[in-house]
Amino acid sequence: MNDDEKRAVMDLPEEILAYIFSFLPLRDKYNAFTVCRTWSSIMTCPSAWTQTEVRCDSEASIPESFSAFLPLVRHLKLSVSVTEAASRETGLWVLRQAFSGGDGRLQVLCVNCLGNPPLFYAGQDLLQGLVDVLTDGSSLMELDLRGVPFTLSDAFVKGVAALCPALRRLFINNNSLVCGVVAETVREVLKLCPALNTIGLFQASLSQHVFQDLLSPQQSALKRLELRCERSLKYATPIRDQMWAEVRRRHPALVVDLELDHTLPELHVPAVLQPSIPVRQLRLLTWTWLLDEVRLVGQSYANTLEALEVQTTPSPELNDALVTLATQCTRLQEVHCYCVVSTEVITAFRTHCPDLRRYTLKTRKEQHPWTYTSLR
Repeated sequence: MNDDEKRAVMDLPEEILAYIFSFLPLRDKYNAFTVCRTWSSIMTCPSAWTQTEVRCDSEASIPESFSAFLPLVRHLKLSVSVTEAASRETGLWVLRQAFSGGDGRLQVLCVNCLGNPPLFYAGQDLLQGLVDVLTDGSSLMELDLRGVPFTLSDAFVKGVAALCPALRRLFINNNSLVCGVVAETVREVLKLCPALNTIGLFQASLSQHVFQDLLSPQQSALKRLELRCERSLKYATPIRDQMWAEVRRRHPALVVDLELDHTLPELHVPAVLQPSIPVRQLRLLTWTWLLDEVRLVGQSYANTLEALEVQTTPSPELNDALVTLATQCTRLQEVHCYCVVSTEVITAFRTHCPDLRRYTLKTRKEQHPWTYTSLR
C-alpha cells in the first residue's frame, strides 16, 4: 500500500471505519486499537463490535481492557481450545462478559472447539457454562453448535430452547459420534421456540410425529433444514416420501441441506434420498459405490440442487453418470468430486451449469487437500 492509499484509509469517515472494524477478529481489533488515537477512539464505538470473533487458546490472550466492549457484541463467534482447562475457562469468561450487559444485544452465537479434547472429556463444563450464561440470553436469535464435537443431550437442548424462546435458527447437527437428541426433544423445541425457521439436526432425531408438528397451521414457515445422516439411522424409522411431499407443500420456501456421513451403512442411503426432499446442498461423504445414488440425484433434485459434494471410487460409469447429472441439475453453483474424473465431466458441468462458481474436478490424482477452481 503506497502513501496515497494509506492517507485515503485514514481519511475515511469514522462510521465507515467502525463498520470495517466490526468484521475483525478480537486480535486484529486490538492491533487496530493501537495504531493511532483516532482509531483507538473509533474502537470504542458500539458499531465496531457488532460482529466479533474471539479465539481462546494458548497462543491468544484477551486484553483485560476489552472486557467492557464484549457486551456490545451482537454476533459472536467463539473458538475455544478444549485441550487446556485454562482456555476453556477463558471461553466461559468471554461468554459471561458478552451476556453481562443484560440488554439483549447478543443475537447470534457460534461456538467452535479447537484441538483434541483430553481422554474421557465430554465438554460438560463448556455446555453447562453455556446454559448458565443463557439465563440472560432470551433475545438470542441464532445458536450454532456445529463446531462442538461433544454429544448434546436432550436435557441440554431443551434447556437452551427454554432459555431462548426467541430463537429463529438452531444448529445442533455437530460431528459427535452419536446422536443424543430424540424426536420428542425436537417436538419440545418447536413448541418452546415458535419463531424457529432454520434447524440443523441429526436425521435420526426426526420422526413421523415431528413431521406432523411441522404440518401444523400454528408452525411458523420453515425456511431451511440441515440434516446429518450417520450410523444412528440404523435404528430409526425411515421418513416416507409422502411425509416429505406434505411438508414441502406446507412450507413451499423450504430448502434442505443433506450430509451423508461415512458411518452411514450403504444399505440405508436409498432410504435417505427420498425424491420429494427439496435438496439444495448434498454431501455424499460415504466413500462407497455411489453410481445409483448419483443417477437418483440427477432425476430427483434437478430443480433444487445448487451444491454437490461426492466422495467415491472413480470409474467410467461414474463419469457417464456425472455427465448426465450436469445436463439435469443446471442450477448447480458448486460441484466437488473427490475422485479422478474425465475431461468430459468437467466440460459438461462448465457447459450446462451457467451459475457454476467453483468446482473440484481433477483428471489426475493430486496431493491433498485438493484445491478448487473458481470461475467468478
